[in-house]
Amino acid sequence: MAELFITDQRLKPIADRVLAGERLSMDDGIALYRSPDLLAVGWLANHVREKRHGNVTYYNVNRHINPTNVCVAHCKLCAFGRDPNAPGAYTYALDEVYQRAEQGVREGATEFHIVGGLHPDLPFDYFLELISGIKKRCPQVHLKAFTMVEVHYFARIAKLSIEETLRKMKESGVDSCPGGGAEIFHPRVRRIICDHKVSGQMWLSTARKAHQAGLRSNATMLYGHVETEEERVDHLIRLRELQDETRGFVAFIPLAFHPDNTALSHIPKTSGYLDLRNIAVSRLMLDNFEHIKAYWIMLTPSIAQIALRFGANDLDGTVVEEKIYHDAGAKTSEFTPRTELERLIRAAGRVPVERDTLYNRVDRSKMPQVPPPTPPGLVSLTLNV
Repeated sequence: MAELFITDQRLKPIADRVLAGERLSMDDGIALYRSPDLLAVGWLANHVREKRHGNVTYYNVNRHINPTNVCVAHCKLCAFGRDPNAPGAYTYALDEVYQRAEQGVREGATEFHIVGGLHPDLPFDYFLELISGIKKRCPQVHLKAFTMVEVHYFARIAKLSIEETLRKMKESGVDSCPGGGAEIFHPRVRRIICDHKVSGQMWLSTARKAHQAGLRSNATMLYGHVETEEERVDHLIRLRELQDETRGFVAFIPLAFHPDNTALSHIPKTSGYLDLRNIAVSRLMLDNFEHIKAYWIMLTPSIAQIALRFGANDLDGTVVEEKIYHDAGAKTSEFTPRTELERLIRAAGRVPVERDTLYNRVDRSKMPQVPPPTPPGLVSLTLNV
């Protein structure tokens, strides 16, 4: 590794703490965000990354499934959600979801990432049947399903406790939970960008209960809208504190805000400079998170490659069908094949390793035989409910 060269002397005491393996403070995090010396911040993040993971970069073969975009929340940050009768609104019939899942198995997926809108008319049983039906047809695939926001909504519409809701999800076949819906935890920000969504404190409480129920999860932070540097660092520290308590978070994903087609479309898009800084600061502040993802869908493959030298050790996966960020103006492909992910990683000077959701290495020679495709004539229509 090249020698550390610091032009911003305010970083010197922070660098000393990083190199000594000491935990950084709120003030340290703010200084990392405000320092003009991005290369030194990146060097420190890369030092921590390589100390933990060497030259390895992970990816997985996954498929996103969004059962519905009908949503009652009407968040200003979102271009995905629709009213029930709005143009572009959809809800998949269960058979249609199952066919997407079976196609994912034929593509080699080891994970289904399942999130959707907060539908006003679909009962909790629809989602339980969705999960149990996929698990029956694709038992070898890890089901990473339902954000903490969705879990809280399911509990409300089903009149169940959070604990009981999580128990039913787990019994139906949910293996872990994604990290979406965290946005920024600070109440000021949530009042502006997602005032009908659960509070930051409730998101954290629900994540705690998921971890206590044996469901590990990811965590996210949506940046580049109305938040301050202080509010970003506060968000990271709250996640770090919960991770100290539960050790239930698998990975952290900084998510760049995409403003197109949202009520916040006047906000400029994030720069690669800001994207790399968020990756680096996340790695340095979240000392108890093993994995930091550079989500190529949001960052672009090129910035994601650079992020592998700024603290990230994972590019996420093949994705296949991504709706949420493309509705908000993402210009990246919705699908990157396994061979291309490996090429991107090698071109960045890293060693690609395919993983499953929980970061076990995947040996494709030991995977079960792919089932035959669904016979023609069994295609179901999309429900409009």
